[in-house]
Formats: sequence, structure tokens, C-alpha cells
Amino acid sequence: MTEFDMPSGLLAERSQGDNSPAMSVGDLASAVKRTVEDRFGRIRVRGEISGWKRHSSGHCYFTLKDDAACIDAVIWRGQAGSLAFRPEDGAEVIATAKMTTYPARSKYQLVVERMELAGVGALMALLERRRKALAAEGLFDAARKRALPFMPRVIGVVTSPTGAVIRDILHRLEDRCPTRVILWPVQVQGDGAASKIAAAIRGFGSYETRPDLIIVARGGGSIEDLWAFNEEEVVRAAAESPIPLISAVGHETDTTLIDHASDLRAPTPTAAAEIAVPVRAELLALLDELSTRKRRCLGKRASDARERLALTSCRWPAADTLLGPKRQRLDDTAERLPRGLAARAHKAEALMNLTASRLRPDLLAQKLSRASDRLQASAKMLPLVHPDRPLGRGFVRVTAAADGRTLTHAADARAAARLMLHFGDGEVAATTGEGTPAQPPKVERSPKRPYAPPQPNLFD
Repeated sequence: MTEFDMPSGLLAERSQGDNSPAMSVGDLASAVKRTVEDRFGRIRVRGEISGWKRHSSGHCYFTLKDDAACIDAVIWRGQAGSLAFRPEDGAEVIATAKMTTYPARSKYQLVVERMELAGVGALMALLERRRKALAAEGLFDAARKRALPFMPRVIGVVTSPTGAVIRDILHRLEDRCPTRVILWPVQVQGDGAASKIAAAIRGFGSYETRPDLIIVARGGGSIEDLWAFNEEEVVRAAAESPIPLISAVGHETDTTLIDHASDLRAPTPTAAAEIAVPVRAELLALLDELSTRKRRCLGKRASDARERLALTSCRWPAADTLLGPKRQRLDDTAERLPRGLAARAHKAEALMNLTASRLRPDLLAQKLSRASDRLQASAKMLPLVHPDRPLGRGFVRVTAAADGRTLTHAADARAAARLMLHFGDGEVAATTGEGTPAQPPKVERSPKRPYAPPQPNLFD
């Protein structure tokens, strides 16, 4: 079979006069990309954010949708950092973008250059969702709020350095109670304001001269102007602040999320300064009043005491009335004392004379003679009852080697273990037969003491 005999349609053939040559897939995708970008070079699209995701590269990917359709969108890292708000799922926005395609996946997408909330209603809806989410975490609980110091020595202020707010705060503090103020200048609206405010609040917590109180203040404005104080990072910084914090953002009718996270909300920056410190003149007046009351109270107590003393002293009897009988009794006693002493001496002298007549020498000699007889009899019995007398007849006296006490029971001898046996002609060390016998101490044998005759009578 030749090439002219092959069936028609199996191989691509270019017929004579054909003006549409085959395109490559890449050529077609590029052509579509150019067409779409030329037709939709710059457009504004309104829709709801869905699937918001920030990649580690810094680029952000999400989908814009409404009731009828959805379209993928991307924000490059350079434009993502300049957004005036933090996008969230469910927020209705108007995106300024250009249309393009992604040839690798045959899909089209929006490259967003700018994104704004779609009106005040969308902004309020986003604010309400954020408020509920942060409240669910407990950042707005009343139990987390702390009491403010009565008279702070140092106050930190987070606000713009060029606005009227800082001047109003300083002027009010000067009028009420001059206090040291440390200003942390920040941008209070616009791109990057939220991160600067949050960094200032956290910075005061680790500042070398740590303030006793922080005031976050800003003047009034629209909800867009105050939006930086609704950002999540600012709210979390206020809730985590180790220092008590007063929020004074906007006028009295303005409410931001930092007001819920702070320890106290002031309706205006001037009111925050009034809340922060007491009135010095009022404190001095109170001290003067207390001092006056103290003097009055002390004077009243002294006056009452003098009056009670006077009333009591009027009721006291005269000194002569109280002391007269005692004085008379003293005089009587003094008068009787010499006579009593003389009578006592005479009585003692008579008693001594009566006793002296009974003291005769013969009575004393008889008493001494009887005592001498009893002493001689005891001296004669002494050799008979001496404990060493039976030792000459074969008896032994047993004593404890430790303390020398005489042992009369076998139990005492077993308990002592080491013994001394006293014979008529000397001493021998011994041990009981129980337990391991201890080495007997070397005892020098003392010669037997000769029998001593009875002591002669001293009265012979």
C-alpha cells in the first residue's frame, strides 16, 4: 500500500488554499492571555472574599464570589503590604485589578492591585465578625480588667506627636496634677498605623522607665480614620499589656475594638487625662481639712478630759479626811512601841534566869557518861560485824569490777559480767560463764590489812 492508498482523516493534511495552520498549545494560551489582558486591562470587581490565604512568599491567594459566579484572585507581596485593612473571609470588597490567565492550568484570574471594603455596611459587618471572634477568646472579659493606679508617677501616651491630642492631655495633666509623661509617637491612621500602635503598647511593657499607666489616644474621625484601632494586632496588644491601659480614641460616640480590650475607656483624650490623675488642689484641700478635723478632735478630747477631771476631783473627799485616821493610828503605834519592846526584853530575861538555874554540871556529866558507854559498846561490836571478818573462814565477797558495789544476787553478777572476788588474803578478778569472757583487768594484790583494835574512849 502506498501513501496514496491510506484512508482519509487518519493523518493531518494541509489542503491547497488552507489559511489556518495548526497552532501550538502554548501559542494559543499566549494569544488568549494577550486578548484577555488587552480587553480587561484595568477593572473594578465587587464580591465577597473566600478562602483567603497568605503564602510564605508573601503573596496572597483568594476567591471573589457572589451569588452567580466566582473567580480566583492573587495579590502580589508588594501590594499586600499596602492594604489599609486585613482581609478576612466573608468581607465584601471592591478590588481594582487586571484580568489575566494562568496558562499552566488553563484558568483565568484577577491580579489585584488595590482592594477596599464595599461601603460602610461591609466595613461594619467585618467589624462585628471580628468583635465576636475576639470576644469568644475572652479578650473582652470584665474579669481581665485591672484597677488604675490612684496617682501614677509616670504616664505613657501613645498618639501622634503633632496633633492636638497630646497638647490637650499635657494641658489637662498640668492643670490637675503635674505628672511625668513619656510620649511614644506613632501614626494613628493610614497604612502601617496598626502595627506601629501595637509595637508602642508592647514597647512600654519592656521600656527602661516603665510607666504606671498607658493612654492610647486619638482625635475624632470617621470609621475609616479610626480603623487602625479595630485591627486585631492592636486589640491583642492592649489585652496583653502588663500595664493598665486607658483607651481614648475618637469622641464620646465613637467606639473601637481597643475600647473593649482596654482596662478603661475614656470618652475623649481630655477625659482620659482627667481619669488618670486626681486633682492636686483637691488633695491638698482634703489634707488641710483632715488636719483641721484632727486638731479639733484632739482639742475636744482634751477638753472633755479636763471637764471629767474637774467633775471627778470635786467629788473626792479632803486629804485630811482620808489620811487623818491613818495618821492617828501611826501616832498611837509609835507611842506604844517603846513600852512593848521593854516588856518583851523583861520577859526574855526572866525566861533566861529560870532556865539557867536548871543547868548544873552534874547533869551534863551524867549525860556525857551515858554517851561514852554507848560509844564503847559500839566500838566492841565493830570488829564482829566487819564484812571482811568471815573471809578468813573461807567465805568470799563478790563485787562488781566496774563500780565496786557488793553483789548479793546471781542475777546482778550475771549482769555485771566482770567481777572481783575478795578472799581473806587478797582479791581475784573473775567473769561470769555467760557470753565471751572479757580480759580481766590486772589488779595488784594488796596485802591483808591487820586487824585494828577498838578506838580508845575519849572520855576516859
